[in-house]
Amino acid sequence: MIPAHADGGEPARTYTLCGADGQPYRSPTPGTLGGHRRGRLYGRLDCPSALRAIADGHYVTQRVFFADEHAAVAAGYRPCAVCLPAGYARWKAGRESHHPMNPLTEQDEDSRSPLISPADLAVHADGLPPPQPHTAAELTALLGLLTVPKPRIETVAIGHSRDDASRTTVQAFRNAWTARGGHVLTVVDWPEAAASWLRPATRLTAETPDAWVIAASVPGFAQLARRLRTSTDFDPARTVAFSSLHTSRLPALAGSGTLSGLRGASADGGIWHVRGVWVTFYPPSEGDA
Repeated sequence: MIPAHADGGEPARTYTLCGADGQPYRSPTPGTLGGHRRGRLYGRLDCPSALRAIADGHYVTQRVFFADEHAAVAAGYRPCAVCLPAGYARWKAGRESHHPMNPLTEQDEDSRSPLISPADLAVHADGLPPPQPHTAAELTALLGLLTVPKPRIETVAIGHSRDDASRTTVQAFRNAWTARGGHVLTVVDWPEAAASWLRPATRLTAETPDAWVIAASVPGFAQLARRLRTSTDFDPARTVAFSSLHTSRLPALAGSGTLSGLRGASADGGIWHVRGVWVTFYPPSEGDA
């Protein structure tokens, strides 16, 4: 309840802020920073990324406000890469230095990428077929993964490798998603070989989507996934993929736990789910998003 002035005048206005403990509280002064609850990030109130999402009718249900940066950090939120790039860079550097996947090396940033060794690539990636054109059943199943009642997914970031099949699949998904009223924040592609994978990883996670959608070949995405987990707040449990990644070689290459939680659609309309280094498959009649 908003209290009234003692003289019986207009009630005093209060604001709902998020405290250092992550819990909401009422304040007589507005917050100085805005945040995204699901993405666990904070930024300026005039952040162009947040304002664009809000203008498109998204983001609002996940919006929180903080009195200051101390409260945001204490509540477990990280700086926005778009409007607070310096703070994000510091957060990222600290995350990398403590991440359990960080390679045991003293080389520079480009060489510190958690690249997969040529030997592992030869063992797990040799002979893998390239991505195939998606099927109608596959696209329908993947959309089903994104349209469950809770959590409600409105915004996505799309990533894909540069082969023709993945490009076509992404365009088909984008058309279907926007036709349903969904919003695409960004589309990022990557080559099959890169020096560190930092640039596509940063671009793919620069904004805060409700989910990531991936159509890619296994070798490139496995290496990108290691960089995503090392250097960004990418969450495989908020990620869905097309059937090109439906193989146990993906978690074997990426490493145990790197992609745990990733779900996807198979060409026949079934659903698959990565848990540790295992990939569980549910046929279309048993698929459960």
